[in-house]
Amino acid sequence: METNPIKILIADDEPDIIEIISYHLLKAGFEVFSAKDGSEAIEKAQIHTPDCIILDIMMPKRNGFEVCEYLRSNKQFDKTLIVLLTALNDEESHIKGLELGGDDFVNKPISPKVLVSRISALFRRIQPSATDNKVIQVRDLTIDPSQYKTILNGVTHVLAKKEFELLFLLAAQPGRVFLRNEILSQVWGNDVIVGDRTIDVHVRKIRVKLGIECITTVKGVGYKFDY
Repeated sequence: METNPIKILIADDEPDIIEIISYHLLKAGFEVFSAKDGSEAIEKAQIHTPDCIILDIMMPKRNGFEVCEYLRSNKQFDKTLIVLLTALNDEESHIKGLELGGDDFVNKPISPKVLVSRISALFRRIQPSATDNKVIQVRDLTIDPSQYKTILNGVTHVLAKKEFELLFLLAAQPGRVFLRNEILSQVWGNDVIVGDRTIDVHVRKIRVKLGIECITTVKGVGYKFDY
């Protein structure tokens, strides 16, 4: 049975970058769309509902941060991966991008082949295994991996993909302390380069979105699910 190709939208104001990234994505079997600024990126996203959006930060009309924030506030893009692409290399920009719901942060210049490899790795990480479909029920909290749905007291809370995967990983073994390196490996994978602050940002967002202290920090070690 044929499967639909993964749809990727590239938003960048540099035509050369769009051209070379598109070439390698198409070669890897992805379906590709493009946009030259932030406003067009939103328009194209609404039309095509891509599985992944590569967003340049420094774009005209609406920058990548603004587009990312808009997408994460729209249920249409709950399952869309967002990869932020930028020449900004400061920690504050990385943290801001993650807090707004970005799934990965890639610095320019980057080899198009490496970018394709990292995007492929992101999709491999979100493919559920046969055991991942088990619904977790803890008191009034339900975590359903088959639908990427988190329900607390009957209310559905929208988490970004990596936030959900982090919560599911910890909640699947309540009380167990997961080391930082272990979390990075299991949630982000070894093919994706992220820092320790990435985990801190995602844990904080989970706590804020759910409004409960369900993840305990074990100082200097890692995190555990405790609810």
